[in-house]
Amino acid sequence: MAKHHGRRRILASAGSFAALALTLGFTALPASAAPPPPVDYVALGDSYTAGTGAGGTVRDAVCWQSKGGYVDLVDASTKVVLEANAACHGAILVYDPANPSPFYNGSPTVQEQIAGLYLGGALSGSTDLVSITAGAIDAGSLLALRNCSTPDTQVCAATVAAIIQNLPVLEPALEATYQAIQASAPNATIAVMGYPRLFDPSAGDIVVGGVTVVPVANQLAVNAAVDALNATIAKAVADSGTNAVFIDVTKRFLGHAVNSDNPWIVLNLADPGSDANFHPNAAGHQAYASALLAKVNLSKLVKQ
Repeated sequence: MAKHHGRRRILASAGSFAALALTLGFTALPASAAPPPPVDYVALGDSYTAGTGAGGTVRDAVCWQSKGGYVDLVDASTKVVLEANAACHGAILVYDPANPSPFYNGSPTVQEQIAGLYLGGALSGSTDLVSITAGAIDAGSLLALRNCSTPDTQVCAATVAAIIQNLPVLEPALEATYQAIQASAPNATIAVMGYPRLFDPSAGDIVVGGVTVVPVANQLAVNAAVDALNATIAKAVADSGTNAVFIDVTKRFLGHAVNSDNPWIVLNLADPGSDANFHPNAAGHQAYASALLAKVNLSKLVKQ
Protein backbone atom coordinates (compact mmCIF):
# COMPACT_ATOMS: atom_id res chain seq x y z
CA MET A 1 0.00 0.00 0.00
CA ALA A 2 2.84 2.41 0.75
CA LYS A 3 4.14 1.86 -2.76
CA HIS A 4 0.69 2.62 -4.19
CA HIS A 5 0.42 5.88 -2.23
CA GLY A 6 3.91 6.88 -3.38
CA ARG A 7 2.86 6.46 -7.00
CA ARG A 8 -0.18 8.66 -6.34
CA ARG A 9 2.03 11.42 -4.89
CA ILE A 10 4.37 11.25 -7.92
CA LEU A 11 1.42 11.48 -10.32
CA ALA A 12 -0.04 14.38 -8.37
CA SER A 13 3.29 16.21 -8.48
CA ALA A 14 3.58 15.64 -12.21
CA GLY A 15 0.09 17.02 -12.67
CA SER A 16 0.98 20.09 -10.63
CA PHE A 17 4.07 20.78 -12.70
CA ALA A 18 2.06 20.37 -15.90
CA ALA A 19 -0.58 22.79 -14.63
CA LEU A 20 2.14 25.28 -13.66
CA ALA A 21 3.73 25.03 -17.09
CA LEU A 22 0.42 25.72 -18.80
CA THR A 23 -0.21 28.67 -16.47
CA LEU A 24 3.15 30.20 -17.32
CA GLY A 25 2.69 29.55 -21.03
CA PHE A 26 5.50 26.98 -21.32
CA THR A 27 4.48 24.01 -23.42
CA ALA A 28 6.81 21.43 -24.81
CA LEU A 29 6.41 21.00 -28.57
CA PRO A 30 6.75 17.50 -29.95
CA ALA A 31 9.69 16.98 -32.28
CA SER A 32 7.33 16.50 -35.23
CA ALA A 33 6.05 20.07 -34.84
CA ALA A 34 9.39 21.53 -35.92
CA PRO A 35 9.09 22.96 -39.46
CA PRO A 36 10.77 20.74 -42.05
CA PRO A 37 13.81 22.08 -43.90
CA PRO A 38 13.04 23.66 -47.26
CA VAL A 39 13.46 21.86 -50.57
CA ASP A 40 16.74 22.67 -52.31
CA TYR A 41 15.70 23.57 -55.85
CA VAL A 42 17.76 23.98 -59.04
CA ALA A 43 16.48 24.85 -62.53
CA LEU A 44 18.09 24.60 -65.95
CA GLY A 45 17.20 24.35 -69.61
CA ASP A 46 15.89 26.61 -72.34
CA SER A 47 13.82 29.80 -72.60
CA TYR A 48 10.71 28.34 -70.98
CA THR A 49 12.63 27.76 -67.74
CA ALA A 50 14.56 31.02 -68.26
CA GLY A 51 11.22 32.83 -67.90
CA THR A 52 10.89 34.23 -71.42
CA GLY A 53 7.49 35.84 -71.88
CA ALA A 54 6.89 36.53 -68.20
CA GLY A 55 8.27 40.06 -68.10
CA GLY A 56 11.43 42.11 -68.33
CA THR A 57 14.67 40.44 -69.32
CA VAL A 58 17.97 40.36 -67.50
CA ARG A 59 20.83 39.91 -69.95
CA ASP A 60 24.50 39.24 -69.51
CA ALA A 61 27.22 38.46 -72.02
CA VAL A 62 26.19 34.88 -72.69
CA CYS A 63 22.79 34.20 -71.12
CA TRP A 64 19.55 36.01 -70.53
CA GLN A 65 16.50 35.33 -68.45
CA SER A 66 13.22 37.02 -67.56
CA LYS A 67 11.89 37.73 -64.09
CA GLY A 68 8.60 36.24 -62.97
CA GLY A 69 8.91 32.90 -64.76
CA TYR A 70 7.63 29.64 -63.36
CA VAL A 71 10.90 29.03 -61.52
CA ASP A 72 10.51 32.28 -59.58
CA LEU A 73 6.91 31.37 -58.77
CA VAL A 74 7.92 27.96 -57.41
CA ASP A 75 10.69 29.64 -55.44
CA ALA A 76 8.05 31.89 -53.82
CA SER A 77 6.76 28.85 -51.93
CA THR A 78 7.90 28.84 -48.32
CA LYS A 79 8.80 25.17 -48.79
CA VAL A 80 11.38 25.89 -51.50
CA VAL A 81 14.78 27.55 -51.68
CA LEU A 82 16.06 28.20 -55.19
CA GLU A 83 19.80 27.49 -55.20
CA ALA A 84 20.29 28.42 -58.87
CA ASN A 85 18.49 28.89 -62.17
CA ALA A 86 21.01 28.33 -64.94
CA ALA A 87 18.49 28.21 -67.80
CA CYS A 88 19.19 30.41 -70.81
CA HIS A 89 17.04 31.68 -73.64
CA GLY A 90 18.02 29.77 -76.75
CA ALA A 91 19.83 26.93 -75.00
CA ILE A 92 20.22 23.64 -76.85
CA LEU A 93 21.10 20.32 -75.25
CA VAL A 94 24.66 19.86 -76.50
CA TYR A 95 26.93 21.70 -78.91
CA ASP A 96 28.80 19.38 -81.24
CA PRO A 97 31.49 21.22 -83.28
CA ALA A 98 31.59 18.30 -85.70
CA ASN A 99 27.86 18.61 -86.33
CA PRO A 100 26.90 22.10 -85.18
CA SER A 101 23.27 22.95 -84.59
CA PRO A 102 21.98 25.67 -86.90
CA PHE A 103 20.07 27.05 -83.91
CA TYR A 104 23.03 27.41 -81.54
CA ASN A 105 23.17 31.06 -80.43
CA GLY A 106 26.11 30.96 -78.05
CA SER A 107 24.05 30.49 -74.89
CA PRO A 108 25.42 27.91 -72.47
CA THR A 109 24.06 24.53 -73.51
CA VAL A 110 22.14 22.38 -71.05
CA GLN A 111 25.24 20.17 -70.83
CA GLU A 112 27.33 23.21 -69.90
CA GLN A 113 24.70 24.36 -67.39
CA ILE A 114 24.82 20.99 -65.63
CA ALA A 115 28.61 21.01 -65.52
CA GLY A 116 28.74 24.57 -64.18
CA LEU A 117 26.15 23.91 -61.48
CA TYR A 118 27.97 20.77 -60.38
CA LEU A 119 31.36 22.46 -60.21
CA GLY A 120 29.82 25.37 -58.31
CA GLY A 121 28.17 23.05 -55.81
CA ALA A 122 24.57 23.98 -56.64
CA LEU A 123 23.95 20.48 -58.04
CA SER A 124 24.93 17.95 -55.40
CA GLY A 125 23.71 15.24 -53.12
CA SER A 126 21.84 17.93 -51.18
CA THR A 127 19.71 18.92 -54.18
CA ASP A 128 16.09 17.80 -53.72
CA LEU A 129 14.41 19.06 -56.89
CA VAL A 130 15.55 19.94 -60.41
CA SER A 131 13.23 21.27 -63.11
CA ILE A 132 14.03 21.47 -66.80
CA THR A 133 12.54 22.32 -70.17
CA ALA A 134 14.72 21.30 -73.08
CA GLY A 135 14.60 19.73 -76.51
CA ALA A 136 12.29 22.03 -78.47
CA ILE A 137 15.07 23.98 -80.14
CA ASP A 138 17.06 20.82 -80.87
CA ALA A 139 13.95 19.31 -82.45
CA GLY A 140 13.63 22.28 -84.81
CA SER A 141 10.90 24.39 -83.22
CA LEU A 142 12.33 27.63 -84.60
CA LEU A 143 12.32 26.21 -88.12
CA ALA A 144 8.76 24.95 -87.73
CA LEU A 145 7.49 28.31 -86.50
CA ARG A 146 9.24 30.14 -89.31
CA ASN A 147 7.92 27.84 -92.03
CA CYS A 148 4.44 27.50 -90.59
CA SER A 149 3.79 31.17 -89.83
CA THR A 150 2.97 31.67 -93.51
CA PRO A 151 0.03 30.87 -95.77
CA ASP A 152 2.10 28.08 -97.37
CA THR A 153 0.68 24.82 -96.08
CA GLN A 154 2.90 22.51 -98.13
CA VAL A 155 6.18 23.88 -96.79
CA CYS A 156 4.83 23.77 -93.25
CA ALA A 157 3.64 20.19 -93.61
CA ALA A 158 6.98 19.06 -95.05
CA THR A 159 8.92 20.81 -92.28
CA VAL A 160 6.84 19.27 -89.52
CA ALA A 161 7.02 15.81 -91.09
CA ALA A 162 10.83 16.03 -91.19
CA ILE A 163 10.97 17.16 -87.55
CA ILE A 164 8.75 14.32 -86.37
CA GLN A 165 10.76 11.80 -88.39
CA ASN A 166 13.96 12.99 -86.70
CA LEU A 167 12.69 12.86 -83.12
CA PRO A 168 14.05 9.33 -82.44
CA VAL A 169 17.52 10.85 -82.92
CA LEU A 170 16.76 13.41 -80.19
CA GLU A 171 15.60 10.86 -77.63
CA PRO A 172 19.05 9.48 -76.64
CA ALA A 173 20.32 13.03 -76.08
CA LEU A 174 17.40 13.72 -73.76
CA GLU A 175 18.04 10.49 -71.84
CA ALA A 176 21.71 11.39 -71.48
CA THR A 177 20.71 14.81 -70.16
CA TYR A 178 18.52 13.38 -67.39
CA GLN A 179 21.24 10.86 -66.53
CA ALA A 180 23.83 13.65 -66.26
CA ILE A 181 21.55 15.58 -63.92
CA GLN A 182 20.99 12.51 -61.76
CA ALA A 183 24.71 11.76 -61.63
CA SER A 184 25.32 15.31 -60.38
CA ALA A 185 22.36 15.31 -57.97
CA PRO A 186 21.77 11.65 -57.06
CA ASN A 187 19.00 12.36 -54.53
CA ALA A 188 17.02 14.82 -56.61
CA THR A 189 13.66 14.37 -58.28
CA ILE A 190 13.92 15.71 -61.83
CA ALA A 191 10.76 17.48 -63.00
CA VAL A 192 10.85 17.38 -66.79
CA MET A 193 8.33 19.90 -68.07
CA GLY A 194 6.63 19.40 -71.42
CA TYR A 195 5.51 22.09 -73.87
CA PRO A 196 1.99 23.42 -74.55
CA ARG A 197 0.21 23.30 -77.89
CA LEU A 198 0.64 26.75 -79.36
CA PHE A 199 -2.50 27.15 -81.45
CA ASP A 200 -6.26 26.74 -81.13
CA PRO A 201 -7.39 25.64 -84.61
CA SER A 202 -11.05 26.03 -83.62
CA ALA A 203 -10.47 29.80 -83.54
CA GLY A 204 -9.84 29.78 -87.29
CA ASP A 205 -7.06 31.24 -89.39
CA ILE A 206 -4.87 33.93 -87.89
CA VAL A 207 -5.38 36.95 -90.11
CA VAL A 208 -3.53 40.27 -90.12
CA GLY A 209 -4.67 43.13 -92.31
CA GLY A 210 -6.90 40.84 -94.30
CA VAL A 211 -4.02 38.43 -95.00
CA THR A 212 -3.93 34.94 -93.55
CA VAL A 213 -0.61 34.52 -91.76
CA VAL A 214 -1.21 31.18 -90.00
CA PRO A 215 -3.92 29.03 -91.60
CA VAL A 216 -5.68 26.32 -89.61
CA ALA A 217 -3.78 23.58 -91.46
CA ASN A 218 -0.48 25.00 -90.24
CA GLN A 219 -1.79 25.36 -86.71
CA LEU A 220 -2.73 21.68 -86.71
CA ALA A 221 0.70 20.74 -88.04
CA VAL A 222 2.56 22.69 -85.36
CA ASN A 223 0.37 21.23 -82.62
CA ALA A 224 1.09 17.75 -83.98
CA ALA A 225 4.81 18.48 -83.77
CA VAL A 226 4.43 19.61 -80.14
CA ASP A 227 2.52 16.43 -79.30
CA ALA A 228 5.21 14.29 -80.93
CA LEU A 229 7.96 16.15 -79.08
CA ASN A 230 6.18 15.71 -75.75
CA ALA A 231 5.79 12.00 -76.45
CA THR A 232 9.51 11.77 -77.19
CA ILE A 233 10.40 13.59 -73.98
CA ALA A 234 8.06 11.36 -71.95
CA LYS A 235 9.64 8.24 -73.45
CA ALA A 236 13.14 9.54 -72.73
CA VAL A 237 12.12 10.15 -69.12
CA ALA A 238 10.73 6.62 -68.81
CA ASP A 239 13.80 5.03 -70.41
CA SER A 240 16.43 7.11 -68.61
CA GLY A 241 16.55 5.00 -65.46
CA THR A 242 16.52 8.14 -63.31
CA ASN A 243 14.26 9.83 -60.76
CA ALA A 244 12.83 11.97 -63.56
CA VAL A 245 9.08 12.53 -63.91
CA PHE A 246 7.40 13.97 -67.00
CA ILE A 247 4.91 16.79 -66.40
CA ASP A 248 2.45 17.32 -69.26
CA VAL A 249 1.01 20.85 -69.44
CA THR A 250 -1.17 20.50 -72.55
CA LYS A 251 -4.44 20.09 -70.67
CA ARG A 252 -3.76 23.15 -68.51
CA PHE A 253 -3.29 25.27 -71.63
CA LEU A 254 -6.47 24.15 -73.40
CA GLY A 255 -8.40 27.29 -74.31
CA HIS A 256 -5.32 29.45 -73.73
CA ALA A 257 -3.35 29.19 -76.99
CA VAL A 258 -1.94 32.23 -78.78
CA ASN A 259 -5.18 32.76 -80.71
CA SER A 260 -7.60 31.93 -77.89
CA ASP A 261 -9.77 34.57 -76.24
CA ASN A 262 -7.66 34.28 -73.07
CA PRO A 263 -4.15 33.45 -74.27
CA TRP A 264 -1.48 32.22 -71.87
CA ILE A 265 1.10 32.25 -74.66
CA VAL A 266 2.57 35.40 -76.18
CA LEU A 267 2.03 36.32 -79.82
CA ASN A 268 2.61 39.96 -80.67
CA LEU A 269 1.58 40.25 -84.30
CA ALA A 270 2.80 43.85 -84.36
CA ASP A 271 6.28 42.54 -83.56
CA PRO A 272 6.56 39.10 -85.17
CA GLY A 273 10.28 38.92 -84.40
CA SER A 274 9.85 39.38 -80.65
CA ASP A 275 11.77 36.85 -78.56
CA ALA A 276 8.76 36.53 -76.28
CA ASN A 277 6.49 35.19 -79.02
CA PHE A 278 5.34 31.60 -78.53
CA HIS A 279 6.41 31.58 -74.88
CA PRO A 280 4.15 31.55 -71.81
CA ASN A 281 3.02 34.94 -70.54
CA ALA A 282 2.65 35.60 -66.80
CA ALA A 283 -0.50 33.47 -66.59
CA GLY A 284 1.20 30.73 -68.59
CA HIS A 285 4.16 30.64 -66.24
CA GLN A 286 1.73 30.43 -63.33
CA ALA A 287 0.20 27.39 -65.06
CA TYR A 288 3.67 25.84 -65.30
CA ALA A 289 4.35 26.47 -61.62
CA SER A 290 0.99 24.99 -60.65
CA ALA A 291 1.61 21.92 -62.81
CA LEU A 292 4.99 21.33 -61.19
CA LEU A 293 3.72 21.78 -57.63
CA ALA A 294 0.71 19.54 -58.31
CA LYS A 295 2.90 16.73 -59.65
CA VAL A 296 5.77 16.92 -57.17
CA ASN A 297 4.98 16.44 -53.48
CA LEU A 298 7.34 18.92 -51.84
CA SER A 299 6.76 17.41 -48.40
CA LYS A 300 8.14 14.08 -49.58
CA LEU A 301 11.24 15.70 -51.07
CA VAL A 302 12.34 17.27 -47.81
CA LYS A 303 15.34 15.61 -46.18
CA GLN A 304 14.40 13.65 -43.11
